Amino acid sequence: MGKVKVAAFSVSLDGFGAGPGQALKNPLGVRGLELHSWILDTDVFKKMQGEGEGTHGIDNDFAAQSMDNIGAWILGRNMFGPVRGPWKDESWKGWWGDNPPYHTPVFVLTHHARAPLRTEGGTTFYFVTDGIESALQKAKDVAKGQDVRIGGGAATIRQYLTAGLIDQIHLALSPTFLGEGEHLFAGLNLHALGFTSIKTAAGEKATHVVMEKK
Repeated sequence: MGKVKVAAFSVSLDGFGAGPGQALKNPLGVRGLELHSWILDTDVFKKMQGEGEGTHGIDNDFAAQSMDNIGAWILGRNMFGPVRGPWKDESWKGWWGDNPPYHTPVFVLTHHARAPLRTEGGTTFYFVTDGIESALQKAKDVAKGQDVRIGGGAATIRQYLTAGLIDQIHLALSPTFLGEGEHLFAGLNLHALGFTSIKTAAGEKATHVVMEKK
């Protein structure tokens, strides 16, 4: 049976999963790119971007593991794009170009209906308007026993955690303090939710912590 998991989600040492002021020209928020510096030079990320070979090591191992056995993804609407309110048209196709890195069905949480978007490489975006449980059930149905990855952002992860629907979390703690932005742990008590740390590893540019629900 597949797990519902968060994997390779970058957070600052003070718990922020994105910087403030997220926008089209600044999708990760102010200084948000600092959270992801650990993955940018890895072999996994370089090849995903079509940029040739990258570095190998602990960070790359965790990046590779984050993509293993994924049968479907779930994203919050901000992870798909900066468009707010009703879709004016269907011109926005996501941040990733013609061939997104998911290569599976992706379920996007939104309040506004939109037809499925099929792209190259096997990625199809489905826009779910009836809540997180519905999106998860749809994702499990198509994953067929593989894992469902909750890709983010932070607000979406908090919703699934609060509802008790996540089995495993892998956080990449980047050695930076943002001081402001979108806090991953706001309103959460991971201990009360049943999570315990099962693995910690110091990578080249991040500390990796894996937690599972007891």
